[in-house]
Amino acid sequence: MRRELRLFQIKPGVRIAILNILGDTEFVEAVSKELAPKLLALNPDVLVTAEAKAIPLAHSLSLHMNALPYVVLRKSYKPYMGDALQSETLSITTGEPQTLYLDEKDRALVAGKRVIIVDDVISTGSTLQGIRLIMGKAGANVIAEAAIFTEGDRAGWSNIIALGHLPVWIDG
Repeated sequence: MRRELRLFQIKPGVRIAILNILGDTEFVEAVSKELAPKLLALNPDVLVTAEAKAIPLAHSLSLHMNALPYVVLRKSYKPYMGDALQSETLSITTGEPQTLYLDEKDRALVAGKRVIIVDDVISTGSTLQGIRLIMGKAGANVIAEAAIFTEGDRAGWSNIIALGHLPVWIDG
């Protein structure tokens, strides 16, 4: 399967490839079929992702993993979320801090469970760090982290289950 990824300048002289899986059902299905067996082998109880671009991936993985439940951490708090847990991360695409929230109803779903964190692309690891922090507060056991692609070499990414790797383009 082939996709052309647009390059986006995140700061002067530094560009990243933008993967937007929203609405790309064919691509999401293909990568889910490849990732699902690798994740199922770890015997997880729950998948966890952050809003918004990785939601289709988490949903498709759930279907390919025997309807494994998944939880979406939200980027804004809504009153119906009750006593939500939160953590702050830094977005690579906006350069701005963002807060992630775990809905009170989902706390029981992850407490004491084996969870796998899922994202579309892992670039700096800040979203992973925010999710890990919330999972720790909720009493979850993070057993793995997975993505379609890792990007750049900031943290080495050797511990991430991924289907491929994207470079970061530095001009000059």
